[in-house]
Amino acid sequence: MTRNFIDLADAGTDALIAMLEAARARKLARIGWPKGTPDADAPLAGHTLAMIFEKNSTRTRVSFDMAMRQLGGTTIVMDSGSMQLGRGETIADTARVLSRYVDAIMIRTDDHQKAADLAKYATVPVINGLTDQSHPCQIMADLLTVLEYKSRIGGLEWAWLGDGNNVLHSIVEAGSLLKFPVRYGCPDGYDPADDVIAAARARGGVVRCEREAEAAIANADVVVTDTWISMGQAHAEEKLAAMMPYQVTASLMVKAKPDAIFLHCLPAHRGEEVTDEVIDGVQSVIWDEAENRLHAQKAVLLWCLGKLD
Repeated sequence: MTRNFIDLADAGTDALIAMLEAARARKLARIGWPKGTPDADAPLAGHTLAMIFEKNSTRTRVSFDMAMRQLGGTTIVMDSGSMQLGRGETIADTARVLSRYVDAIMIRTDDHQKAADLAKYATVPVINGLTDQSHPCQIMADLLTVLEYKSRIGGLEWAWLGDGNNVLHSIVEAGSLLKFPVRYGCPDGYDPADDVIAAARARGGVVRCEREAEAAIANADVVVTDTWISMGQAHAEEKLAAMMPYQVTASLMVKAKPDAIFLHCLPAHRGEEVTDEVIDGVQSVIWDEAENRLHAQKAVLLWCLGKLD
């Protein structure tokens, strides 16, 4: 059976834990090595990953490319403007053709249904590099970062501030699978999708909405935010005004636990969702978080390709 990684629940709790353990072990094994040197076992030698980009990317593009290089494999990078997909070829036909050429496909796109359809028709694993609904690879990096700093994941209090977007959806999903509560502070009208919250609660997840930023962040172990205006959206002044009470500032961070860490998936709009004082401060671990995209995605690739149980 093909292992797709469209959402975290596709893998399940045990597989997520195995991926995080593998990511951590491979990261530690490479300390001091040149970044382009393959891992000692090169487990994906001879394998090729096709990467489809319908949205701009820095971290996803470079981290997946380097992940395959370190695992001994290769990549093919494509954007919709240079593919027949951008000229009307269907997702189903694209999936069928690419499955004859490569061993796995990663897609970064706007419409979650495109990723789901690609997985439906492909005969090789499909990985969600970002959609409008979820961002599971980012949250794998976040989980790895939390594990490094806190030595555990279960039971830690996560606080989200800002827009109820795709990143929050995946955090909520992760919380229900790995047993940590999530409080989100969002202005009315910008909440996460009801079906995402319902699915998390059905799995036993603890999710709570707080309209006051101070209540959302109170005694949190992990504080997370993201840009308020996503790629492709207009720079909506009304939305920015609604979000400003949820800006992560130094005065707000003191409401979290003294040893709380701050996460942001980047790129950041400094002065909007977070101040320089926080993002450059001692509680910020965003550069480790960004690096961990590489290590976490190596484990995702290994799991998808049957090299990790």
